[in-house]
Amino acid sequence: MRQFVLIGHDVPTEPDFSLDDLAGGAGRLDALCRSITASLLTSHGIREDVRVHLVARDELTIVFDGADLRRLNPDERSTAALVRKALEHREEAIGALPAEPSPGVELYRRGVAETLAAVADEGTVVQLHEDGEPIVDASVPEDPVFVLSDHRDFTDEEAAELESAADLRVRLGPTLLHADDAVAVAHHFLDTDGYERF
Repeated sequence: MRQFVLIGHDVPTEPDFSLDDLAGGAGRLDALCRSITASLLTSHGIREDVRVHLVARDELTIVFDGADLRRLNPDERSTAALVRKALEHREEAIGALPAEPSPGVELYRRGVAETLAAVADEGTVVQLHEDGEPIVDASVPEDPVFVLSDHRDFTDEEAAELESAADLRVRLGPTLLHADDAVAVAHHFLDTDGYERF
């Protein structure tokens, strides 16, 4: 299983945003939607062995599970519609029990710390960061959980949580990438067994 934790600092936690203004009124949800689709979609299908956790303002986490996900298309608007639908069901998430608004989508009332604790039990937590070790020098992790921030840097609190939760801190190359591009490069690294198999 491959997992991606996407931290969205300005993502709405209410479903009252417009699908026509994802870059402005929806807190750069456009960029995060591109990361979700990059994580889950292949040219003609869905990666069934991938799970994505979108953490919204350290309050809610929306989980997309490729094994069960339906109606995910390669455009930002339809992905944002899945996010909005999940937020419409936020009142159904009680304690540790998630809301389940559609197949393969769950919404939890948990922030960064709780999400990192949950995924740390399932795999190797890997922080993608410009100051990390080159990924080519790191071992290909078993069941990796890549953690990325949105257009903002990790906050001091998030950095502290990652300091204790992450097993590895790696960079994907010498050039800073947008999160969706970083997801694609991470997939390529794993698909090729660390660039050993093509």
